[in-house]
Amino acid sequence: MPGCRPRRATRLRPPGPLGRSGAFRRILGPMRLELTKRGDYAVRAMLALTRAAGTGLLSARRISVAMGIPVRFLPQVLADLQHAGLVEAAAGRAGGYRLARDPATVSLLEVIEAVEADSRHPSCVLRGGPCGEDGHCDVHGVFSEGREALLSRFARTSLADLARHEPAA
Repeated sequence: MPGCRPRRATRLRPPGPLGRSGAFRRILGPMRLELTKRGDYAVRAMLALTRAAGTGLLSARRISVAMGIPVRFLPQVLADLQHAGLVEAAAGRAGGYRLARDPATVSLLEVIEAVEADSRHPSCVLRGGPCGEDGHCDVHGVFSEGREALLSRFARTSLADLARHEPAA
């Protein structure tokens, strides 16, 4: 009919606490699982070294160019990886970096933990601080299980798996 407005489409939401009220979305905001830039650079640098394993040393500049990592930041990341025993460094004009271990024995979790804050000491997803000061929050168990599953997956995935694009099952 002329002059009648069409009805607005109703957006269907799944039943349950997430669908009806969206309370968790309002509290938590968009969920993001990502590394810091430092973690990202560490993983990319280790992949460059993995792909070059057995060919000698790679300079920080070559790693930077190959992986798109700022050259001014890379030596700091590589120093953390060296301190963790994942990378060996040789100084001098012909110096550079190489893996300290076989890439099949280095897990993604080891690389991340070498440069990131302690992944086993989480903050409360609802409060932002330590969980448990006045009891555990309502989602503590679920998020703890999810975090442990993610860390377990990272621990089972080696640099060799990543370089072949074959994450461990």
